[in-house]
Amino acid sequence: MPPLVRRLLAGRSCAALASALIPTTLTLAVVRTGSATDLGLVLACELLPLLLLLPVAGVVADRFPARRVVLAADLVRAAAQLATGVLLLTGPVRVAELAALAAVTGAAVAFGTASARTLVVSVVPAADLLKVNARLGVAQGIAQFAGPAAAGALMLGLGAGWSSVLTAGLFVASAFTLGGLSPRTAADRPGARPDERPAARPGFLAELRAGWAETRRHPWFLANVAAHGVWHLAAGFLLTLGPLIAVESLGGERSWVVVAQTGTAGLLAGVWAAGRLPLRRPLLGVALGAAALALPLTAFALRLPLAVTAGAYFCAMFGLGVLSPLWETALQRRVPVEALGRVGAFDTLISFAARPLGLAVAAPLAAATGTAAPLLAGAVLTAVANLAVLLLPDVRAYARTDPERTHAPALR
Repeated sequence: MPPLVRRLLAGRSCAALASALIPTTLTLAVVRTGSATDLGLVLACELLPLLLLLPVAGVVADRFPARRVVLAADLVRAAAQLATGVLLLTGPVRVAELAALAAVTGAAVAFGTASARTLVVSVVPAADLLKVNARLGVAQGIAQFAGPAAAGALMLGLGAGWSSVLTAGLFVASAFTLGGLSPRTAADRPGARPDERPAARPGFLAELRAGWAETRRHPWFLANVAAHGVWHLAAGFLLTLGPLIAVESLGGERSWVVVAQTGTAGLLAGVWAAGRLPLRRPLLGVALGAAALALPLTAFALRLPLAVTAGAYFCAMFGLGVLSPLWETALQRRVPVEALGRVGAFDTLISFAARPLGLAVAAPLAAATGTAAPLLAGAVLTAVANLAVLLLPDVRAYARTDPERTHAPALR
């Protein structure tokens, strides 16, 4: 593996673990106030700037060197987490200050996320994109599993403040690992002249409009993003109502732990397998992987036995694990690198917005209709929306003629 790719994997792994530590640390710190309103305020203050700034972050990702944007975003997150740690170590929880720091973190997440895809394309040869995306998916899956446990252990052993300090250190490691990636000069690029100068760039609003125009130029992308929004919404239903059903009907709290751990195993198996499955039609794998979420939604709605429900959740998480690297690779291969930040930001925006909406409306819907109705509706919509994508001619054509980049674009 080339040194640049190893460095990329190390930096992204540090950032993934740091990101996974934050929600549990904040939750455990704020719940000591005894107020669900305080917790909701802090979490919302992180989410809202992220959603609002993603379109701006997409333009920045295409306008400036990706490694520098990631460096700045990681350093801002490190500073915010260090300040959070100091607040938690030096006195009682002060919700207003934590909410402000959460907002800074959310803003930095927007810019770091939008530039990450461009950074991967800049470093990884085209032939290795799927393999590297699968490895990044494994690292992120492990981080999602280990982060909450590590944050809880640090909280119990040392206090929430030290968890935030560790998070800051991980972001610093990520910043100087990714930000230090060596750029290629113009002369290193095929066909470039030593006296090449960058072309004058249009204004910010013009680039924003051009990014939307590029997005609309890819019907396969728009259809998939809409379908992904549906499964993220349904996942919010599942994560809200699934634990309640498990406790009430499947054997108590331990039953949900079994289901969750089985799902984690499925996710890790899926991202590991994604780079090894002989898939000639990658978007077929994306569609089937997303549609598999209908299985646990149906199992919980019908209150099937624990073994069946856990197996269904394993299959769904395996499918989502396969989906992630395939989808990232599809974007990186099909969308021009100079527009990847803006187009990818639209994908991220829909995903980040849909799941919190599902989490928010699941309980009121269940109170009005019972738990089965929202889960079954989510199952049907998830299956139909994601499988219907395969009816599009350009989706099938793309699957048959997936082009490879002849070389990695220059690292700006």
